[in-house]
Amino acid sequence: MTTTVVRPRTTPSAARLPGAWGLGLRRGVLEIRQFFRQRDHVVFTFAFPVVFLFLFASIFSDDVPDAGITASQLYVPAMMAAGIMSTSFQSLGVTIAIERDEKVLRRLRGTPMPPAAYFLGKIWLVLVTGLLETVILLAVGTGLYDIQLPSDAERWFHFAWIFLLGLTACALLGIAVSSVPKSGKSASSVVVLPFLVLQFISGVYIAIDTIPDWMLNIGALFPLKWMCQGLRGVFLPESARILEQTGSWEFGRIALVLGAWCVGGLLLCLLTFRWKDRRDG
Repeated sequence: MTTTVVRPRTTPSAARLPGAWGLGLRRGVLEIRQFFRQRDHVVFTFAFPVVFLFLFASIFSDDVPDAGITASQLYVPAMMAAGIMSTSFQSLGVTIAIERDEKVLRRLRGTPMPPAAYFLGKIWLVLVTGLLETVILLAVGTGLYDIQLPSDAERWFHFAWIFLLGLTACALLGIAVSSVPKSGKSASSVVVLPFLVLQFISGVYIAIDTIPDWMLNIGALFPLKWMCQGLRGVFLPESARILEQTGSWEFGRIALVLGAWCVGGLLLCLLTFRWKDRRDG
């Protein structure tokens, strides 16, 4: 007597369930749509560094001795670096803290969605907004302040890895720092203060050659200073190297520091990230 084994049928839909990468892409599309639906937030996000660039470039517009550039040209790459950090570190640090406080993270954690998909969605969001912010500032810099686009592939290569490493490091730090605020209401104050201080000691608002060395050394512990320096090396002439602390662009060192912050930021995320508010245990 033969026994017929009946095997469960696998439906086509079950066989094609999206993985973390596919869900992360869909989550990213949702995050981007939600971002652009908040028109006031969009305007503020993209206009803030442009307005500050216009103000500082208008106030400090004299030529920089021996550097072959104007002070306004010096601000363009610095504001680009600050824009990248704003759309990643500041944006994620505040929004994730608010989502945690409003129990959004707790509800998402209770769904079948892989946790990685949530973070991939956030990375897609900061990638799109960071790229748009950079393009806008670069358009303003080339149109109003005589910034010259690189004419060789090497400098564009430097720009690509500085942008990607810097954005990744700042995004990971933003995810990690989102666990610091005790509530969504205090998130802006907790996140914006260190970012504002870093902008002053990293060469964003103040010319790098006028900042005391001890402040630069503190700023050198964080990604923003190296992003500013790297983007200056991409978009400013070689004569401007004399303004740097070591008289060199130090692309190799910039890559090491930003790469180290990518690894360190990931470790901080793994150690500190919480899906629930502290009051929920």
